[in-house]
Amino acid sequence: MQFNQLRRREFITLLGGAAAWPLAARAQQPARPVVGFLNPGSAGASLYLMDAFRGGLADAGYVEGRNVVIEFRWADGQYDRLSEFATDFVRRQVAVIAAFGSSAPGLAAKAATSTIPIVFQTGADPVSDGLVASMNRPGGNVTGVSRMNVAIEPKRLELLHEAVPRATVIGCLINPNSPRAEGQIQLLQVSARSLGLKLEIGNAASETDLASAFQAMVKGGATALFVASDPSYNAVHGQIALWAVRHGLPTMFSARMPVGGLMSYDSSITDSYRQGAVYVGRILKGEKPSDLPVLQPTKFELIINLKVAKVLGLEVPPTLLARADEVIE
Repeated sequence: MQFNQLRRREFITLLGGAAAWPLAARAQQPARPVVGFLNPGSAGASLYLMDAFRGGLADAGYVEGRNVVIEFRWADGQYDRLSEFATDFVRRQVAVIAAFGSSAPGLAAKAATSTIPIVFQTGADPVSDGLVASMNRPGGNVTGVSRMNVAIEPKRLELLHEAVPRATVIGCLINPNSPRAEGQIQLLQVSARSLGLKLEIGNAASETDLASAFQAMVKGGATALFVASDPSYNAVHGQIALWAVRHGLPTMFSARMPVGGLMSYDSSITDSYRQGAVYVGRILKGEKPSDLPVLQPTKFELIINLKVAKVLGLEVPPTLLARADEVIE
């Protein structure tokens, strides 16, 4: 009897210990690092960019949900929310802040922390914007990828002028809420004057502003449209193109144009998201941002849509078509 009671107690003790094994095993597993993703645009318009971002992480050995967690914060064009989101990431002590979409999220993150690594993706010059000390030696806790998209705005205007030489008044769609709006306008005004053009500014911070912006530009005599680089426009490129066609305006986009756009000139935004994500992965593995030089594009692509040109009754110069990387017919 005593022997049976003893064996019974041993069995219960053994059973209790076995029940605790999975808990102990789980407790010994390392916690998955958290990447805080900060963007001034919208999630719905960025699905293809998120595929590129996750692809870059996978290239570096990280798969969301398996060995890394991504916390997303989208400002939906409300740039004043970026600081709030960045501060929240710092409070939560994320492993890396991925500040993508423009210089604004990178600057918000940099203002919030000098210790948590920051990887930015921007279309502007990160040195002049104050993100890094230099491209080759970024210094501090910040590095990333620059498409130098803003710097080539004058080139885009020149290409639009070449495609539509009769258009001497160019409508320029700008997001007035963007921190770089004033600088963009100044840069484009200088370029316009050198080409003998006049710019009519149309301010649109969201889709609801497009009607009034187009009305102002057309009233000012615009016969072609230049869409300034801004991540919040990614969500409304299709609507912009529809408004442009409705008003008969040949349009230059700052990213690969939607249906209805005449032309675009840019580097690959998906490549920049993938490259930035690879940097995030390398930092998660222990590399320092200060040791990773800022990446820049090596190629820009000119795309021209001849279907749209035909609808608009426009004949694109053969010399320009010959320089195009892609012609849609």
